[in-house]
Amino acid sequence: MGSFTVLIIDDERTLARSIRLFLIEQGYEAEVAEDAETALTLLEKLHPDFVFLDVRLPKGDGLELLRRIKAFDPNIYVVVMTAYGSVEGAVQAMKQGAFDYLKKPVDLNELKILLDRAREDRKLRQELSYYRQRERTASFEDLIGQCPAMRRVFEQIDRLAALEEAPPVLITGETGTGKGMVARALHYRSRRAQGPFIEVDCTALPATLVEAELFGYEKGAFTDAKESKMGLFEAADGGTLFLDEIGDLDPSLQGKLLKVIEERTVRRLGSVRSRKVDVWILAATNKNLEAECARGNFRKELYFRLAVLTIHLPPLRERGEDILLLAQHFLEKFSAKYGKRITGLSDRAAWVLTHYPWPGNVRELQHVIERAVFWSPGGTIEPEHLGLSLVLESRDLKAGGSVRPTPGPFPEGLSLFEIEKRMIEQALEATRGNCVKAARLLGISRDTLRYRMKKFNISRSRFRTPREASPRGSGSPISG
Repeated sequence: MGSFTVLIIDDERTLARSIRLFLIEQGYEAEVAEDAETALTLLEKLHPDFVFLDVRLPKGDGLELLRRIKAFDPNIYVVVMTAYGSVEGAVQAMKQGAFDYLKKPVDLNELKILLDRAREDRKLRQELSYYRQRERTASFEDLIGQCPAMRRVFEQIDRLAALEEAPPVLITGETGTGKGMVARALHYRSRRAQGPFIEVDCTALPATLVEAELFGYEKGAFTDAKESKMGLFEAADGGTLFLDEIGDLDPSLQGKLLKVIEERTVRRLGSVRSRKVDVWILAATNKNLEAECARGNFRKELYFRLAVLTIHLPPLRERGEDILLLAQHFLEKFSAKYGKRITGLSDRAAWVLTHYPWPGNVRELQHVIERAVFWSPGGTIEPEHLGLSLVLESRDLKAGGSVRPTPGPFPEGLSLFEIEKRMIEQALEATRGNCVKAARLLGISRDTLRYRMKKFNISRSRFRTPREASPRGSGSPISG
């Protein structure tokens, strides 16, 4: 059962001792105080989890004592006891923070039910606090980046979270780019941080259940509705509702979602009454919603309402040096988790990570590094620990092998800086300085290529024929 201490505050000595003996038999620690002064002394000495309090006490007012108990520790569960027919005192006590009330003469079975409820409530609160703290930590720890696109994302998060009343936000990006982390970061940096954060995966719920889950239902609304149930919109009241993969939301529900966003009310299935909700709507998708609207799969009105404020997450393959930043972060994280002494990545392993296309983005990188750390004996992570070399070799052979060789052909001891520089020079030489074609051969975006050319001070003009390198095309080393 675990330690659970109860303080009984009642001047009826026989009743108080009967309750104490009953609680001891149930495995609780219990003490009795017959007046307010003794109660306050025992309160500091015992720091009880639960208090039974008679609202009529000699040498003190029960309600005033209740206030002092809650001021001492608001987490103490207080049940007030009254022998009077009116429950006005009990109602007043509930308003001041009492957990519940009992009428005298006290039914010991009812008393035990209250204690069991309190234990369960405390357990749920502790679990909720744990998961909220873990989620809050997880919201930021893997959201790392220094590339221009990610710096823009961080700036957008800060600006949106600072708004007193933010409109819906649409988060776009490929699968695994971290859309859920951005949603959590928005929530926990906003004024709603103390409210609930509820995530709904629109692909995971069957279409027949989505409406009932989102909007709730009344008893008898359908065959299996044995009792009323609030929906996720109501559960998120005062907080944030994150609709992940909203592009997969059933078309029949898109109109109802639009109505909730615009009117800030929900109506349960089977109900004739609308309920006000104060919910921040965040939505995410890996689909092109404009294209989905053109195909008739997504309502234009809903898209326009959601896309007023948009955060786009770039794919990992376009984030340049962020790949190694994230890899180092995951190395430290999983080295601690599995008790491994990992010193870092070899140059060849780093080369593999920066030239792999990462179709699964940050999520895939995290899994690759976790696997590498788990199977590594320690020391330096090598390409064979990553399990990506064969994939790269296959891609390179299909591309002709001249532009994207595997790590093997490079001289031993060549630095990662030199390897990257040579790769870019090879690509530009093969394409006569055409940045678009060179980026395609390297499997990166043109912006990423331009960023790396600037980093390595590479001018594309040196790779052009004399005719192509005319004065008309001169200027910035990376222009065009």
